[in-house]
Amino acid sequence: MDQQKQEGLFVAIDPGASGGIAWRTANGGVLTAKMPETEGDVLLFMRGFNPITYTCFMEEVGGYIGKAQPGSAMFTFGKNAGFLIGVIMALGLRLEMVRPQIWQKRLGIGTSRTCATKTEWKNKLKAVAQRKFPNANVTLATSDALLILDYAENL
Repeated sequence: MDQQKQEGLFVAIDPGASGGIAWRTANGGVLTAKMPETEGDVLLFMRGFNPITYTCFMEEVGGYIGKAQPGSAMFTFGKNAGFLIGVIMALGLRLEMVRPQIWQKRLGIGTSRTCATKTEWKNKLKAVAQRKFPNANVTLATSDALLILDYAENL
């Protein structure tokens, strides 16, 4: 899907249970949050974004989350992502989905295959987020969301 530069502010979402949310504030700052723990918490959190002002960019998830993961983990991951999509749409926020391969390619740091482990790759992404957002609270939970925010802001 071709995505166009949107006017306004962005919310970027890494939908995994250990993911996070990053957003640009009206005064130009960047804030982050670990993914809220319950569905009710997600709903309350997302209500804070004005649909006139914000566009959401969410990582598009697939059914595969790793070799050693049981089917129940894939189901939970998909359920959480679907719930987020429903909340975003119900609140009237515009939603753009972006595949990880797309936003990661823009970073110019290769792919996860260039790293020996998933942990090494995640730490590499975190380091990039720290360089791009030196004043933000960058954690493993929020680094992907920050990089998705960077992607959205630089379309």
